[in-house]
Amino acid sequence: MVMRRVRVGVLISGTGSNMAALLYASRAADCPYEIVLVASNNPQAPGLTLAAAEGVATFALAHKGMARADHDLAMDAALRGADVQFVALGGYMRILTPEFVGRWEGRMLNIHPSLLPKYPGLHTYEQALANGDTHAGCSVHIVTTELDGGPVVGQTPVAVLPGDTPETLAARVLIAEHQLFSRCLADLVTQGSSPEHLAAQVRERALALPETDEVVSHGMPCFGIVKGKKFAYVSLNHHGDGQTALLVKISGLDEQAMLIEQDPARYYRPAYFGDGWIAIRLDLGDTDWGAIGDWLARSWRSIAPRKLTGLIDVADQF
Repeated sequence: MVMRRVRVGVLISGTGSNMAALLYASRAADCPYEIVLVASNNPQAPGLTLAAAEGVATFALAHKGMARADHDLAMDAALRGADVQFVALGGYMRILTPEFVGRWEGRMLNIHPSLLPKYPGLHTYEQALANGDTHAGCSVHIVTTELDGGPVVGQTPVAVLPGDTPETLAARVLIAEHQLFSRCLADLVTQGSSPEHLAAQVRERALALPETDEVVSHGMPCFGIVKGKKFAYVSLNHHGDGQTALLVKISGLDEQAMLIEQDPARYYRPAYFGDGWIAIRLDLGDTDWGAIGDWLARSWRSIAPRKLTGLIDVADQF
């Protein structure tokens, strides 16, 4: 069976050495991702030449003279045009807009040359040396709107040697970066398809709704109003279909048919559940968890007693 690799886009601004490390790591037979696009805000970035020589599609758009939001929209369009599922920032020297970050929430990694939370931003080696640190290093973190402030998923300490300069220290940290980044990216893209991880993501959102509980029904995690009706199920390889999906209530057959026609890879009619339910694949690698939260809230509302929905409606007015 051929392994289905997750499609990754890399954003760079310069030489792209971390991009190259990700690319060459992806050539291993057991690597779970492939680099399908290298994009840059610098059309002269040497990393673009390397990527093209290695047969990887490239995209370049100079940011000068463009509004930041417009440039981010163009980069986002290039990534989506290449069917990218995850994004890696390999020396991308641009602060991204909250809108761009939000579109890739949980699916964008950055590598930073310090042991975060120490020394976010620039001049990390100079700060480590000036403060007499025994170790510098690198960190890989999920990108959020806080600069270098997202959850750290991996770190490698690098010893500071007597007589080190920012340049000599940077050279050793770069070796560590090249090894750490590919491992963290591989972990992230496989975590996203883990049934346990996906079920946990649904559980967190479902149990945040008022007066809900979880039971097991038909061999599936099931969420409902306490001592009441059920509004969501998580299908985990149900009947041996090999899929992980969320089952939620909808308005009926017409909506079910529309959703399946709109995106047949993501939506399907769940067996034995009838026309009032839709199954939403969670294991495609590009799940919009904000949308999943909305689906859960809508399904919850469809079966919740009026006293609960009334309280929510009142709260929403403030």
